[in-house]
Amino acid sequence: MIVDVHSHAWTYPEHFSDDFRAQATRARAGMEVDLTVKYEEYRRTASCADVSIVFGGKAKLSGLWVDDRYVAQYVALDPQRLIGFLSVDPTQPGWEREMEEGHKELGMQGIKLLPMYAGFEPVDERLDVLWRYAQHHQLPVLLHTGTTFIAQAPLVCTLPRHLDVVATRFPDVKIIMAHLGHPYEGECIVTARKHPNVYSDISALHYRPWQFYNSLMLVQEYGVWDKILFGTDYPFTTVDATIAGLRSMNNMLEGSALPRLDTQQIERMIHRDSCALLGLKVSA
Repeated sequence: MIVDVHSHAWTYPEHFSDDFRAQATRARAGMEVDLTVKYEEYRRTASCADVSIVFGGKAKLSGLWVDDRYVAQYVALDPQRLIGFLSVDPTQPGWEREMEEGHKELGMQGIKLLPMYAGFEPVDERLDVLWRYAQHHQLPVLLHTGTTFIAQAPLVCTLPRHLDVVATRFPDVKIIMAHLGHPYEGECIVTARKHPNVYSDISALHYRPWQFYNSLMLVQEYGVWDKILFGTDYPFTTVDATIAGLRSMNNMLEGSALPRLDTQQIERMIHRDSCALLGLKVSA
């Protein structure tokens, strides 16, 4: 079983502001990223993926807004392999209603949050209703943690340490910190190690191989391979490219005495059944 826990559904550029599109040119150094999402293209570059979690995103501050109904339509393209997560922006009125609609009416099985992009901290008391809702309905919550290319998105909102407080107060919620929290991988890893229901994904990291190697070496040295989930961040990269990047990590160490990553643990992570881990169901 290969599960991509981190892929997107949106129409580019329609779901983005002009300012977001202009700043997105800084997303990957040395190249312009095409943020167009097409499911047929995703499948072509995901030759071995069995299931994919997909979401849009809502962050008025940064200029991104994808209605959950659009995500539901995307999931309907291939319900046997796609699982939808709803999104909310807690800084905007009506988000509690949108959360219930996304879950109860649209059948979304989890929640995606963009704290930095929307300008809120996960420990904000306004989110207590969300964490209680997620805990009661057993909805996993995936949050963006780590860096961004958007100037107005405050870095303080993205620090993995905030999830330590949340997980202590709401220990039964399955929490996934995206992108290993980079460049705050240390915070991310020790937070995941501390809490049984806190995980991280490795999406959008393989194309910075030296940083990625050091991040995974921290995972290895802290002994938390079991808390790491496979993900891509499509359209920023793909399933096939991410797997190829993971399997070639040790190649750049040839001729050095640097420690090697455990290739068996890498394969276990690639094939981890994240659906069972997070309590998600795929349509028959």
